[in-house]
Amino acid sequence: MADNTFDAIVVGSGISGGWAAKELTEKGLKVIMLERGRDVQHVKDYVSANKHPWDFPHRGGRTQEMIANYPVLKRDYPLNETNLDFWVNEKDCPYTEVKRFDWFRGYQVGGRSLTWGRQSYRWSDLDFEANAKDGFGVDWPIRYKDIASWYSYAEKFAGVNGSKEGLKQLPDGDFLPAMEMNCVEKDVKTRIEAAYKGSRAFIMGRSANLTAPHNGRTNCQYRNKCWLGCPFGAYFSTQSATLPAAMATGNLTLRPFSIVTKILYDKDTKKAKGVEVLDAENGKTYEYYAKVVFLNASALNSTWILMNSATEIWPDGLGSSSGALGHNLMDHHLGVGASGTVEGYEDKYYYGRRPNGIYIPRYQNLPWAGGESKRDYLRGFGYQGGASRSGWSREIAELNIGQELKEALQEPGQWSMGMGGFGEILPYHENKVTLDKSKKDKWGLNVLAIDCELKDNEKKMRVDMMNDAAEMLERAGVKDVRKWDGDGTPGRGIHEMGTARMGRDPKTSVLNGFNQVWDAKNVYVTDGACMTSAACVNPSLTYMALTARAADHAVSELKKNNL
Repeated sequence: MADNTFDAIVVGSGISGGWAAKELTEKGLKVIMLERGRDVQHVKDYVSANKHPWDFPHRGGRTQEMIANYPVLKRDYPLNETNLDFWVNEKDCPYTEVKRFDWFRGYQVGGRSLTWGRQSYRWSDLDFEANAKDGFGVDWPIRYKDIASWYSYAEKFAGVNGSKEGLKQLPDGDFLPAMEMNCVEKDVKTRIEAAYKGSRAFIMGRSANLTAPHNGRTNCQYRNKCWLGCPFGAYFSTQSATLPAAMATGNLTLRPFSIVTKILYDKDTKKAKGVEVLDAENGKTYEYYAKVVFLNASALNSTWILMNSATEIWPDGLGSSSGALGHNLMDHHLGVGASGTVEGYEDKYYYGRRPNGIYIPRYQNLPWAGGESKRDYLRGFGYQGGASRSGWSREIAELNIGQELKEALQEPGQWSMGMGGFGEILPYHENKVTLDKSKKDKWGLNVLAIDCELKDNEKKMRVDMMNDAAEMLERAGVKDVRKWDGDGTPGRGIHEMGTARMGRDPKTSVLNGFNQVWDAKNVYVTDGACMTSAACVNPSLTYMALTARAADHAVSELKKNNL
């Protein structure tokens, strides 16, 4: 086999790219995984993982220079000196905001699998059937039964902790033991579930943090430093899980600093024959060839590659024949909820820094709940949150510096309880990305223009996301409850979805039910770009399951000579 020829090409090394590499190599294929950013090696390159706040020049904060150099990243929590290398250099990689969109990217081996929130939830048929039932967007080409076994497969390998709850809207999975709620959360749970007569559940979050040793990885140490890279391998990432599995086969070649600029399409065979790569370090162009290509560059970058793969057959890009390419951009809208103080637990505390919180699953517009759950908008939302005690950094107005202050700060402060909503954004055709041919990045490549906004459905939902949170806390006895409705700008959820959606009809979708591009069946897209709707739960577990399913399908089709 020539140095530039493989059985399969995987573009991107994040959550879905890592899974594609693992599955394809374990099934015997020779695979090259192309990553546009630098290599990050497990443990060795987690340079901040064992540092304390006082080990950083600015105690982990942000400087004026950082604020000037990262005008997008500064809009939210990712901008800080502890893991800045895990986020994109915005001067090198600009984009155009037709409307404001906070695009927080990670270009390195592992992608955002190194920084993700690890919340891992299955979708239900409430989600897969939503478009068909309420007529918004096109119908998903799959249902829960088509992916349920792949959810189990992904959970068993990744290591997801959780509790079985028997909820229709949030299917149970194959879980490691759940993390434990603290005393305040347990009491708030009891009060909320009693107040709403069981129509609202209050459960422990389901996260991809190990609660027991698993597949050679160490269980979570409750340090809550996941975003720095975990030297214990205690949360799922490409580096801790899928990349070692793929490398162990001897079938994987990893090439960092490789910007895939286009898919090479053969109009005679009506298939892709490979990809074109721009070396990010030397500026040279290379070509790699394979029987099958998996696009896993993250939602918007995968779509950028498809758009940039224009031919005389499809001047708007590979996969553009339906007119859907680039459209139906989604995220989750958040930054809205409530919090308050909790009295009566001054003699109670908790152990460690749990990297997980509580979850209140969706309870709105549930068809089996009747009028009780009916709202004046489509779909719904859930909450993530938790209870904690303030620590040494709290302000104590009555004390000045000195012995009294030091003594006071040795005692934990007041308990508080908060919850923030995660709401579904509908798949609007007009929320879209296009190529901006007037602006180029460091390498002379056209950048994406993003035109996306919340609409009336989401704005109505946000009112309930705020008021319901306050009502639940008050009914649970929480004091001084404060509502907030902050910045719900799309992109903030860091859950970009859509723009190359799956569907049943090549006239209205980019991909079929196995994530194959209708226009080139040997090209699979299994990252967030493939999503046909957004649901209100975190999507990464669904990417894992869809990727494993698509890889199984691709190998089966290769054996049948269908690709």
